[in-house]
Formats: sequence, C-alpha cells, structure tokens
Amino acid sequence: MMPIRDVVIFPYMMTPFIVGRESSVRALEEALGSDRKIFLATQHDASVDEPKPHEIYQVGTVANIVQNLKLPDGNIKVLVEGVERGKILLSPAMMAISKPPSAQ
Repeated sequence: MMPIRDVVIFPYMMTPFIVGRESSVRALEEALGSDRKIFLATQHDASVDEPKPHEIYQVGTVANIVQNLKLPDGNIKVLVEGVERGKILLSPAMMAISKPPSAQ
C-alpha cells in the first residue's frame, strides 16, 4: 500500500507521478519484485510526510505499474494504470493504534 498526495487514481486511469518517500519507494520496489500491482490511497493532507493509517482514505485503487524510471535524485517516476477499487481493512488492534490523538 502506498499513500499518494494530491491525486485520486480511479480504475482505468493512467497517471504518472513521482515517488520519493522512503516508505513509498520500498512499497513500489516490493510490488515491482512481484506482480507489479500496488494499492494506492490518497492521504488527507498532502503536507504530511509520513501519514498514519487514520490520515489516509480507506478507499483506493489497485493499480498496475506500467513503467518506472529511477531518477538521478533517488526518486522514481512511475506510470500506473488503475485496475479496480479497493478498501483498506484494519484489525481492531490497528484501529486503536491509528486513531487520532483527540479520539483516544
């Protein structure tokens, strides 16, 4: 799963974007090493660098990684194609961890 900023990916939509967060690069590399599918979900606030589970929309899109290119600055430019809608499922333990501080 990879949170994305400022864009919502829909099924059948082709979209290029830059991946730079260390956690997102790891998720992308893991997907590239297996079936080239990745779950993309938009984060609530694009200014948050490492969003927590409660800061990411639960509905997103499973996407195929069509192309990827490592850039000299360490970022990766990726082209994805949305395949189908998906939803993040959290266990009760994860829900307790992911609640915002004001809700605990």
